[in-house]
Amino acid sequence: MTAKPKFAMYWAASCGGCEIAVLNTHEKILDVDANFEVVFWPVAMDAKYKDVEAMEDGSILLTLWNGGIRNNENAEMAHLLRRKSQILVAFGSCACEGCIPGLANLSPLNEIFETAYHTVSTENPQNIHPQVSYPAPEGTLTLPTMNPVLKTLAQVVDVDYFMPGCPPESHQIAAVIDLVIQVVQGKAELPPKGSVIGCGDSTVCDECPRTRNVKAITAFKRIQDVAPLDPELCVLEQGVPCNGPATRSGCNARCPRAGAQCIGCYGPADDVIDYGARLITAFASVVDAREPAEIEAILDGIPDPTGQFYRFNLADSLLRAGKGAAMSRPNAITSGGKP
Repeated sequence: MTAKPKFAMYWAASCGGCEIAVLNTHEKILDVDANFEVVFWPVAMDAKYKDVEAMEDGSILLTLWNGGIRNNENAEMAHLLRRKSQILVAFGSCACEGCIPGLANLSPLNEIFETAYHTVSTENPQNIHPQVSYPAPEGTLTLPTMNPVLKTLAQVVDVDYFMPGCPPESHQIAAVIDLVIQVVQGKAELPPKGSVIGCGDSTVCDECPRTRNVKAITAFKRIQDVAPLDPELCVLEQGVPCNGPATRSGCNARCPRAGAQCIGCYGPADDVIDYGARLITAFASVVDAREPAEIEAILDGIPDPTGQFYRFNLADSLLRAGKGAAMSRPNAITSGGKP
């Protein structure tokens, strides 16, 4: 009996939504079990790093990696699973772009820890901070060391394919599972290395059923300040910042269909070098003003420019990080939360 090809999935710096999205494929998850031997999936099975280390290099056919690289443990696992895997997929926005955790790249490590352990949302009367190591009676306990900035998977190791989404849509995951199974069975071929899979090849605007007319925006507003939204008209044309013009299709425009603006979780569309720059250009092009000062005043109506233009993409953008974070030292947080 021929052995099944091996499958692995790993969760790094992310929220875990990608894991749930895989389970949301419902019966399709049974196809994974039927066609693959699941050898490493810590969230779903008892698996140890040493088990992966003992495997032959290249013995895992497919690894789905979700999450960015935030600490030295993430980086070590990325290198390990790269060696053991024939196909490594950056799965979800955190792995592809850095996503929400990547916004921490705007702040140095000491500020991140200061906020976490010394603000009103934290009860910490004993001033306890995480430390890299601690001499316990059972032996020295260790915690991963935070890196100065979060990196995407491709900034650390070679990646074969990219599957965007926060999380990827379940129907897209199912389609990719079907493709891989067909490849294993010799009925299909993989796309070229480096391809973005499980998504469309256009923009969210092209999937959106809302009517687009001549755009003439005189002010940008928060969606809660526009009541009610016209259910038929383009969200952006109603003055609500919508990232559809620069965002890759594949989600079936779920947010605009539901009366909310696209926030960009499927990442940049094809040929977009910098997601934020493309959005700034798109927004500026639809502003109904001619004088620079007037245009600037309208664009200033966007309440959170960083969150609007780089919510999911900062770590993978041309900016990547703020100066303070970029100049942080890897071992800055070792004792007392102070560098």
